[in-house]
Amino acid sequence: MNERLRTTMMRRGVTTEDLAAECGIDVKSVERWISLNRVPHRQHRWAAAKLLDADEVYLWPSALLQGTRRRDASKSELVELYPDRASVPRETWLRLLNDARQNIDVLVHSGTFFAQVQPRIAHMLTMRAKDGVQIRLCFGDPDCVSVSSRDAEEGLGGTLQAKIRASLTYYRTLTEVNNIEIRLHDTTLYNSLFRYDNDIMVNNHVYGAPASLNPTTHLRRIDGGVLFDHYSSSFDKVWETAKPWLGVEQ
Repeated sequence: MNERLRTTMMRRGVTTEDLAAECGIDVKSVERWISLNRVPHRQHRWAAAKLLDADEVYLWPSALLQGTRRRDASKSELVELYPDRASVPRETWLRLLNDARQNIDVLVHSGTFFAQVQPRIAHMLTMRAKDGVQIRLCFGDPDCVSVSSRDAEEGLGGTLQAKIRASLTYYRTLTEVNNIEIRLHDTTLYNSLFRYDNDIMVNNHVYGAPASLNPTTHLRRIDGGVLFDHYSSSFDKVWETAKPWLGVEQ
């Protein structure tokens, strides 16, 4: 029994029906909060605490513990923090690609280095795809505004567009391979992302600095953590807005 919640409701003259209506849920859910001491979702805790003019943590002390566990789990997702992408060992990139069994997702502008550290990248990805790995490669659209802006920010003098076109030549043969899809995006890229199953490499973008000089974080998904899923969701959002690339200029 959540006596704090029950007593506060009585003192404020708030019924289970009132609380359910405020939170937009059914009455039985509120009854479980009281009788079974269930902890509501965050948005419902906030709405209830506001209606009852009470502190959320006072009503649900265990919510604080849940937040602590969430933070601890997210810290545990960190495998390695590299001061720059160039510090990531080549062996790490090769191992992650070769060990993937379900998904490989790549989000970049040009991703030139990706082929440079793995010279047989097209063959390697083809082999992974034949093993059933679902592969999604997302490059910057060389004709889009965000690529032009990034080019200007880094002082590249219009060469980023050419780098993207040159990079795409490595992957032209993959457009006909089952389990591989390539798209071009036109979004502002805050991070380059490289996901391999439950591992993800996050290459941060810093204004005026090339990606190779920017920090790179290796995260591994664990139960209760939020960082891996946060970045993975970011990839999915960009992917949904990107357009298919069929191996030729469009």
